[in-house]
Amino acid sequence: MSIQMDRKDYVAEGGTVASVGGSSALLSDVLFRLSARRGGFVLLPELGSRMHLLRHEKPSARDALARQYAVEALAELTDVEVTDVGVAAADEGLLVQVELTWHGEPLAVELEV
Repeated sequence: MSIQMDRKDYVAEGGTVASVGGSSALLSDVLFRLSARRGGFVLLPELGSRMHLLRHEKPSARDALARQYAVEALAELTDVEVTDVGVAAADEGLLVQVELTWHGEPLAVELEV
C-alpha cells in the first residue's frame, strides 16, 4: 500500500489519507520520485530527480535530459523500465510525460516542472 497523491498533495478520504495498491501505488511512488528534488532529503540523498533543472536547458536538449533524469530517479524501483519521455511547454513551466513499463504493463505519469 502507498499513500495516494494528487498534484504533490495527499488525497483525503473520509477524514484520513487515501491509500492505493498495485500499479496505482507504483504510479504514486513514481510521481513522488520524479517530483521531489534530488538531494532534498538529507538521509536519502539519492531520492528524487533533477527534473527542476530542465527549465534552464535549451529546448532541444530537454527530452534527452528528462529521460536521463527519469531513469536516474527510478533506478531503485524493481521491474520498472522508462520507455519514453517527452517535454512540452506548459502555462507556468514545462510538462513532462514519462511512459514506463512495470511487469509488462504500460503506465504513464505526467508532471509539471
